[in-house]
Amino acid sequence: MAWPWLSCLLLPAFAVSVAANVAPTFLSNMTSVTLPEDLPVGAEAFWLVAKDQDEDPLTYGISGSNAYFFTVISSTGEVKLASPLDYETLYFFPVTISVSDGHNNPVQKEMQVIVEDRNDNAPVFQNTGFSTNISETLPIGSLVFSVLAVDKDTGSAGAVVYYIERVIPSTSDSQYLFKILLNGSIILNGSLSYNNKSAFYQLELKACDSGGWYQNSFITQCSSPVFLSISVIDQPDLDPQFVREFYSASVAEDAPQGTSVLKVEAVDRDKGINDRVTYSISNSTRPGWFDISPDGVIRVSGSLDREQLLEEDEEVQVQVTATEEHLNIYGQEAKVSIWVTLRVTDVNDHKPEFFNCSLLACTFTPQEAQVNFSGSVDEHASTRIPIDDLTMVVYDPDKGSNGTFLLSLEGADAEAFSVSPERAAGSAEVQVLVKVPSLVDYEKKTVMLVQVVATDLVSGNSSVALVTIYLRDINDHRPTFPHSLYNLSVPEHSANGFVVTDSIHAFDPDTGEGGRITYSLLPGNGADIFEVDPDSGTVTVRDSELLDREKQGVYNVTLQATDGGGLSSSTTLQIYLLDINDNTPVVIGSYIIFVQEETGNVSVTIQAYDDDQPGTNNSRLYFSLLPSPYSHNFSVDPDTGLLRNLGPLDREAIDPALGGQIVLTVRVSDCGVPVLSTEVNVTITVEDINDNLPVFSQLSYTFPVRERDPGVLVGVVKAWDADQTEANNRISFSLLGGGANFMLRGYVLGSGWAEGRLWLPSDVSLDYETQPSFNLTVIAENPDPQGAEATAGIFVPVEDVNDEPPTLDASSLQGIRVAENGSQHGLVAEVVAQDVDTQAQLEVQLVNVICTKAGVNVGSLCHGWFSVLANGSVLINQSEAIDYEICDLVTLVVRAYDLTTDPRFQAYSDNGSLPIAIEDVNDNAPYFLPDNKTFVIIPEIVMPSHQVASVRARDDDSGNNGAILFSILQADFITKDGAVIAFNGFFRISTSSEANVFIGNIELVTSLDSTLQGTYQVTVQAQDRPSVGLAQEANITLNLFTVDQSYRVRLQFSTNKEEVGANMEEIKAALAQATRTTLYVVDIKDIVSTARARGRSYLDGYLVFPNGSALTLDELSVMIRSDQDALMQLLQLGLVVVGSQESQESDLPKLLSSVIIGLGVALLLVIVIMTTALVCTQKRYHRKLRATKAANEARRTVAGVMPSASAIPGTNMYTAERANPMLNLSTKDLGFESQSSSSDLDCISHNSLDDNSVDLEKDKQEIKEPLHSPTASDAEPLSAVLSGRNGGTGGHLSFTNAGLDTTDL
Repeated sequence: MAWPWLSCLLLPAFAVSVAANVAPTFLSNMTSVTLPEDLPVGAEAFWLVAKDQDEDPLTYGISGSNAYFFTVISSTGEVKLASPLDYETLYFFPVTISVSDGHNNPVQKEMQVIVEDRNDNAPVFQNTGFSTNISETLPIGSLVFSVLAVDKDTGSAGAVVYYIERVIPSTSDSQYLFKILLNGSIILNGSLSYNNKSAFYQLELKACDSGGWYQNSFITQCSSPVFLSISVIDQPDLDPQFVREFYSASVAEDAPQGTSVLKVEAVDRDKGINDRVTYSISNSTRPGWFDISPDGVIRVSGSLDREQLLEEDEEVQVQVTATEEHLNIYGQEAKVSIWVTLRVTDVNDHKPEFFNCSLLACTFTPQEAQVNFSGSVDEHASTRIPIDDLTMVVYDPDKGSNGTFLLSLEGADAEAFSVSPERAAGSAEVQVLVKVPSLVDYEKKTVMLVQVVATDLVSGNSSVALVTIYLRDINDHRPTFPHSLYNLSVPEHSANGFVVTDSIHAFDPDTGEGGRITYSLLPGNGADIFEVDPDSGTVTVRDSELLDREKQGVYNVTLQATDGGGLSSSTTLQIYLLDINDNTPVVIGSYIIFVQEETGNVSVTIQAYDDDQPGTNNSRLYFSLLPSPYSHNFSVDPDTGLLRNLGPLDREAIDPALGGQIVLTVRVSDCGVPVLSTEVNVTITVEDINDNLPVFSQLSYTFPVRERDPGVLVGVVKAWDADQTEANNRISFSLLGGGANFMLRGYVLGSGWAEGRLWLPSDVSLDYETQPSFNLTVIAENPDPQGAEATAGIFVPVEDVNDEPPTLDASSLQGIRVAENGSQHGLVAEVVAQDVDTQAQLEVQLVNVICTKAGVNVGSLCHGWFSVLANGSVLINQSEAIDYEICDLVTLVVRAYDLTTDPRFQAYSDNGSLPIAIEDVNDNAPYFLPDNKTFVIIPEIVMPSHQVASVRARDDDSGNNGAILFSILQADFITKDGAVIAFNGFFRISTSSEANVFIGNIELVTSLDSTLQGTYQVTVQAQDRPSVGLAQEANITLNLFTVDQSYRVRLQFSTNKEEVGANMEEIKAALAQATRTTLYVVDIKDIVSTARARGRSYLDGYLVFPNGSALTLDELSVMIRSDQDALMQLLQLGLVVVGSQESQESDLPKLLSSVIIGLGVALLLVIVIMTTALVCTQKRYHRKLRATKAANEARRTVAGVMPSASAIPGTNMYTAERANPMLNLSTKDLGFESQSSSSDLDCISHNSLDDNSVDLEKDKQEIKEPLHSPTASDAEPLSAVLSGRNGGTGGHLSFTNAGLDTTDL
């Protein structure tokens, strides 16, 4: 029982020792805070949180030169924004924070405020007054104008994209006439035309950034539109144009010279030039009638006559050409032509005149005008019957009323007739008609006279024509013959036209046509054999062939007489035929006889008969042989017709063309009058026998032959055999002497002729030096069994020729060396040619030039460098053009030529090659190869000796002259505010080469400061190393952009790290498609966790833009969601979570340590409280016991119950680590799943998604704003426990939740 009292005595002492007040302290992470620049004024920025062991009320404050940005609620530590932030003006600044417990001096600490950039600036064009002039002939694809817009934001929010919003005028042609590139260059995309399209364009331009976060939304900012005015400059490329498509005018035919008729006008279609136009007449249908002045006025220049234009529609066509004063852009005249129609109007200057023609055939020339006409008409013709044969036309060439005239009749007989028409215009056919038939009487007058008067309707001028009318009598009598039958005779086969009778006539008392008689034979017996003259009535023979007495001896023919009125009568003619000798002898059969020459005889009788009466001279026959080339060798009996030969027949005496045939003609005649005869051919074939020997055309032949000529024709011999058949005159040849050097071929020429062609065999040629001549004998024979033959001699002399080709001296073709770039001049080598022939004339020729570089043919680049003279001298032509870099070996291909070599033999030597090696000199400086790479340094990835950048360079020289050594001249660091810091010694460069390209790899020498933000500028020098002379060099400056660790992102995948590594190219391509960035990988690892995490591996890395800026986690989330194709590809590759490294690293060890320490402190406190409570009442004891249990329950409460949404800086929304984001402990939760890494919670998604899905559309959970602890004097037990726990975490803030208050327990 003494221990409880002892405790009561020690408790006051213990309390006194603990009562010494301790100053409050800020949490260790109260060093910096990140705020977005778009945070509204008055909004919560962050909280000041300090720890006081004494739990005294705390007072917070902010001071310093930048304190005006904030206001602080001193009692709670809540900081609100008082003045707007601007990243572009001040992107970080310090403030001094303070806390006081009222007992100790205020505790101060400097806090860095980091302003995060937001997309709060739109791109701004650097100049708003845009205008330019371009030629209308500017080629498509040419640069029109360049614009530049600047966006002060960073990252994608500062990447500017240009657009052409509108083109004025807005037409289908202009819509795509221009296009703008990513760099702001405006390119012509179509053709221009000042006149046909537009002379002015106005482009409405807009510049937008690539999007960024602003006021919690991913937005795109665009500039105000600006306008680019484009004036198209006209070029003289068009011909002028007349202002009207058609010109016409009228002018009177009596207009005097100089009268103005019409003015034409043309303008230059190039409206922007408007060149002066002059006019001329280039063609005219009536030259000389009109001319034109330079101002376009057409005037009368000659006398006009409309009547000459009647066939041209009274118009004159004048071609007017308009020509611009200056030439067009093609150097040609710009001109255009148009046809102008000038109508010549009528003047009444003619009177009507008469013409004797039909209207369509009249030409109306003045010479054809007549005043006398005639016609005829039957007596007593009916009224309005026109006068026959009257072709009268009245013509007045005037037009309209000027050409209108009246017609009337005058004269003694005018009452008997009328005229038609009585009124006409221009021209008309005139008819005189019977008006009173009783006055037209042939018995009273046979001729009547009238006058036709044509009077001009306007002028009254008239013309008169006299018409003589002849009256015709009417037929009223029938013709009659004196007898009804006439007996006549005619010899048979009388000739056509033979007069049978000319004395039979009919009579008609009518006169004129009524009394004119026409004779005819009526159809019937003999009508086709005889004919009658229709006028005289003479009957003649029509067809003598049909007039044959043997067929018909008597013909009865009816003769008819008809007058002009159609009245007729007839009589009968009885005609008897008289016999004549009209049959010729007829030969029976044909006669073809074969007989052998020399021994054969001919004996044949010709058979014939005559159809005339037997026993008369008409049927008696007489035979005779007609003269022919061979008729004198034969005879024929005149009475019997027996044919015989008079002597032996010789086949060779017959013309060979006849083939041995003799054709004789035998005539068979009768003895009548006239004598009639028939001829028959007798063909006699004389058969050939072999009775002749061959004969040579010459007794001897001489055929010279050139040596070394194989297979040539040496000569031709000819022979003839007189026999006429091929079997008997065929000749064959044979050769004696000459051995195998010659061969003889025979050919049949025809007609007994044959020739033998003497050849050298194709593989044999003669050699003058071996045998200079040959003597041969040729034999000709035919197939006569007796073996008779003929011979002739052949002499063949061999001619010497120049047949050896020249050669090249190999020692003169040794290679030489020539330095490039004008180092040598003149003669460099001599090529020597030789020939064994004594008469040789040699020259050296250049056949080809081969240009090679490193063994590769480079074409004709070196063809003009060297030349070869005919004497073999090799000269340098273009010393300065010799360039080792394009050709290091020139091979001259040469040959020797003998001018006197026989054309049949080789005159050229074999080709020889003279190699000329080109020596290099150091005449080229190194140059860097373009490489569109962006170099980024991520300090946590890049370690010493790691490559951070590279350059490539070349030198066109060779050897040491082309070897490049890289060095670093200068290395500077450019901070974001523009400050330059020298960083020499931090980088080194190594040199390597690959395929003539030298590579400089820039490596890091020492570690870099990861807190620095800006750009490293490294200047690299490339220098060659010539063995002789000065070195040449080139410099290049590289920008190495830095990316700090705050941009590091983590991607979780449902596959292991090996599969992620295998799919790395596809992952990079999908991210590049969605974000237009490059992924720099830090690490790929498998996730080792007992929790049910959905990812099996993770990838840490950075997403960097080409300009060196990096992509934040929020921007990555938005961009992935906006590109569904890339999202689906990433899902297929296993992506499940996107977040930062901190949000996904497990806090389990820290939490366990905090809980253990908290439990230990709490246990110690419980022991002290239990010792003290022994002296207290049982009620107090139970009250404290319940509080202890509540504390234990609180200890088991972890951060996982807190919302996991992304922290919004400056608000009361907490991260998964229970940390306020104002302490720069951001977690980038994209809403994929809970990012709590606590091991005592099961991180199971409740989105009903499978293990490989990512829910990018999940709304972020609303986060309940925490309540801060009150300032009561008695500390609530649970708060004390939690406060003790937080003190050991080092990165989390304490908070008070009224729902867990255990004070009242």
